Amino acid sequence: ERPFACTHCTQTFRWRMSLTIHQRVHTGERPYACTHCPKTFKHRKAFTIHQRVHTGERPFTCTYCSVTFRDKQTLIIHQRLHTGEKPFKCGECGKTFIRREVLKRH
Repeated sequence: ERPFACTHCTQTFRWRMSLTIHQRVHTGERPYACTHCPKTFKHRKAFTIHQRVHTGERPFTCTYCSVTFRDKQTLIIHQRLHTGEKPFKCGECGKTFIRREVLKRH
């Protein structure tokens, strides 16, 4: 059941907070503001990751080569270089890619 409906589009949500966050796409609201630079963010997670640019914090470490990263997703993509995993496959030619964005450009 998804009782919370967006008044701007057809999206529905299980939780009111999910709807509130989604509506920022339509309203342009960016409630998270960096105190070190002019950047603002719609999502707290993106804001937290951005703050690490200023603090230098890199809490995610590659278990293969010890390189560190600001966010977990970048670490996961990096580790595919070591494992050879290429989870994104072209439906037309079968070529595989480490990142979804590269498949889309292909």
